[in-house]
Amino acid sequence: MEIVYQPYIDPEFQSLLDRIHPPRVCIDNDAFHDCTLVKVDSANTHGILLEMVQVLTDLDLVISKSYVSSDGGWLMDVFHVTDHLGNKVLDETLILYIQQALSDPRRRGGEIPKELQTCLKRYVKPCHVSTEHTALEMTGRDRPGLMSEISAALYELRCHVTAAVAWTHNARVACIIHIEDGLMGGPIMASKKLAQVQEKLESVVEAHHESGERWSIRLTAPAVGRTHTERRLHQLMYADRDYKQCQGCDGSCRQWNGCTNTHVTIEACREKGYSVVNIRGRDRTKLLFDTVCALTDMQYVVFHAAISSKGTMADQEYFIRRQDGCSLNTQSERQKLARCLIAAIERRESHGLRLDICTQNKMGLLSDVTRVFRENGLSITRVEIGTQGERATGTFYVMDASGHEADLRTVELVRQEIGGSVLRVYRSPNGTSRASSSSISRTSSGEVEERAKFSLGNLLWSQLERFSENFGFIKS
Repeated sequence: MEIVYQPYIDPEFQSLLDRIHPPRVCIDNDAFHDCTLVKVDSANTHGILLEMVQVLTDLDLVISKSYVSSDGGWLMDVFHVTDHLGNKVLDETLILYIQQALSDPRRRGGEIPKELQTCLKRYVKPCHVSTEHTALEMTGRDRPGLMSEISAALYELRCHVTAAVAWTHNARVACIIHIEDGLMGGPIMASKKLAQVQEKLESVVEAHHESGERWSIRLTAPAVGRTHTERRLHQLMYADRDYKQCQGCDGSCRQWNGCTNTHVTIEACREKGYSVVNIRGRDRTKLLFDTVCALTDMQYVVFHAAISSKGTMADQEYFIRRQDGCSLNTQSERQKLARCLIAAIERRESHGLRLDICTQNKMGLLSDVTRVFRENGLSITRVEIGTQGERATGTFYVMDASGHEADLRTVELVRQEIGGSVLRVYRSPNGTSRASSSSISRTSSGEVEERAKFSLGNLLWSQLERFSENFGFIKS
């Protein structure tokens, strides 16, 4: 038997490198007239690229181009960024935070310090990472009314939902719900109460359980270092194997310039020992984050990369190796990676009408809203909702029970039942919310207003409701 001796590396060695060679961050507003240049030089560690992209996208900044090089143990990143309206990053407080977050490894991937949250509140979404609430994670088979049943069960147990994010993909669902004690406030720590919540949710799932069906329900107490919510959703859906049904274009259609499907090709660069991953597809918000997240969590290391977008399309090229230093040698490994990249890109794609809600925060709000959707025959394909003080803001993507776009008359009935909350509907000519060119704004008085996509009204709304992703195509 061959014995391979691995060198011992002290866990403190990496932190020592960070202290000796701290990352250098330069934010340049003079190099280009239409974007801000963010340049980072640092010691290369696994996952650092994802952490840097995460810092920028958590601030709702748009990354239109990026260049990465990390040979020789040193990482050099360049990002071309704007705010969600296409403007340069000029806010001094925001620039200072970006510099501090990118240069300090302890801040990357964690919560924004409370002393800066007030200054940055118009940039920051409320539910990327929470260390103050109990987290509920669920994965399994999706079905109509599931979110309504889950939120009703939590309300019955007097659990207050402070934030919830759910994605659906290939008939599977993954959700992360942050809850607190609805009577006493604060996280739920008592083991008896946690057991009650677990048992109740298991009964909800088993009510429609099919033989051999996979379900996972997990409750975790508040903890420092909790994984970023959207990264954790990717991990949950990957563990649930939602990628197995994914099939994208492999380039054989020879219509890369006209085809809007996702193309993934993986080739060998034998001279340098890399595997070269090329991805071309429709551009959208947080595309770079989702792709790098999949590569990182599958234990691939990005040595070089070039990312750019033009119009509605985006091109990504990555030179990668496995973490053990080897390239992708087998066809099965390349096929799995291609499927997983397609899945990571598809999970965040929005299907159906987008409904934006801003209303008073109260216990049982998610249960009330999702019950109204269910009773009116609407199925939720994606949801993000969070609370900030006395206000709750959220975004729901809904379709009818047959998987088609919901009728606006049904949506109007939903608006009336929800009551005093503000609800806006974004509709597109082709039946999806991604390419919407106008919005239908309905206030609590029932008035209907037609607005252009980038009208003043929508700009004001975007400042009010920063929780949901920006409406329309955004490159990042």
